[in-house]
Amino acid sequence: MAEDLYVVAITALLPLTACMVVFQVNPYHALVIRGILGAVAALVYALFGAADVALTEALVGTMLSITLYAVAVRSSLTMRVGVLEGELSAESSEQLFSAVRKTLSKYHLRLEKRAYTNVQALQAALSAKEIHTILSEQWIPWGSLLSTFPEEQPPYHIQTRIQRLHEIMAELPPTLASLTYINAETLSQPEVNHEKRQEVHP
Repeated sequence: MAEDLYVVAITALLPLTACMVVFQVNPYHALVIRGILGAVAALVYALFGAADVALTEALVGTMLSITLYAVAVRSSLTMRVGVLEGELSAESSEQLFSAVRKTLSKYHLRLEKRAYTNVQALQAALSAKEIHTILSEQWIPWGSLLSTFPEEQPPYHIQTRIQRLHEIMAELPPTLASLTYINAETLSQPEVNHEKRQEVHP
């Protein structure tokens, strides 16, 4: 009788942990709970005498799948930002990067910086989808999305090719950085003269 109660209690953990996985917002927490779900399922299989199924669940359903999910989540929840080498000093840009990281952390995103030697390399990286966003002290014009700069400019400029990232970073203070969405058609347009002082209206 006591053994039956243990089996019922352990089996009841399956729907409970499954619901926790479904309603978990943080993907990393969801991975941990998914591992617990797989361990509970393997234990239930073992209690019912299905040792082979329990071993398969432990190895494939838990260890292997969680590892693959972790790699996928880590790579997909990263915003790669392209910057010019030596342009952004640690002191002057610390406030901006701190604000960007704080904004991204609300959506469980990480920030990864990649340095490039010149503006053309930055544009090529964004067009080739090596990076998601450009962050620079100078405005980088794109094709026909041009107009005159206002007299007062923010100290930094953020340009992104991902609509969702544009929506997320819209939470940044406008006095800290200007924000522009670069769509696919604009990315395919030829480069323009970088000496022109011009602005995009997103």
